[in-house]
Amino acid sequence: MTTRSAHRTRRTLRAACAGAAALLALSACSSSTDSSDSPDAGSGAAGSSAKLSGTVTVFAAASLQESFSKLGKEFEKKHPGTKLVFNFGGSDTLAASITGGAPADVFAAASTKTMAIVTDQKDTVETPATFVRNQLEIATLPGNPDKVSSLKDLTKSGLKVVLCDKTVPCGSAAQTALKASGLELTPVSYEQDVKSALTKVELKEADAAVVYKTDVKAAGDKVEGVDFPESAEAINDYPIALLKNAPNPTTAKAFIELVKSAEGQKVLTEAGFLKP
Repeated sequence: MTTRSAHRTRRTLRAACAGAAALLALSACSSSTDSSDSPDAGSGAAGSSAKLSGTVTVFAAASLQESFSKLGKEFEKKHPGTKLVFNFGGSDTLAASITGGAPADVFAAASTKTMAIVTDQKDTVETPATFVRNQLEIATLPGNPDKVSSLKDLTKSGLKVVLCDKTVPCGSAAQTALKASGLELTPVSYEQDVKSALTKVELKEADAAVVYKTDVKAAGDKVEGVDFPESAEAINDYPIALLKNAPNPTTAKAFIELVKSAEGQKVLTEAGFLKP
């Protein structure tokens, strides 16, 4: 082979190698682009925001009825495919149901004492968190015809007064307030939860009841509220917790987070609850 032919052969080989290298680079770029566009590329981010679904059963103190019902609707609207089912009642009755095996995801009690019934049985998966507080108020008939202006006025002869049962948080708080004022009061009835006590006044079956500020506010013009200083001695903390055998723990946790969030706190404080 002549020298000139050898040069031509080397040039041809170099050109071929350069072309092959360019094709490999293009192929690599194309493969990288395809990979980033593939469904698997974003799987990590998608997994971190899994869609919530299913039913969440919430056992909650009767005084939370209006606020939790509103938050439940907001939660369902924000997370299509979810459903909140509430069981409102006296905290002690709800606690007994939970420790007895009733299926539920979340428990929101009106006092730390009633929450302790559940935690003592190790039926929660984490330490309950206080999310609001509540204070007592006297509910009278509209216009306050009996001129009730203090806790002492409830001891007037002939006045029909209703209290919550001593075993439920609103009843226990009322007893604390009465003790702080040095008063004794015999009601015409003890009711199983705060809504039942308030209803007695709304139906004019009682002249007054010691309930929560939130319940007086929720009743609107059906009753009139009277503050009394001794209520400051009996403010209840409201704890909330995820239950150990929750059928839907992931969605239940999300509802608890809503309750504790700024959005949830806004709904609760507008209803008359105090911040924790």
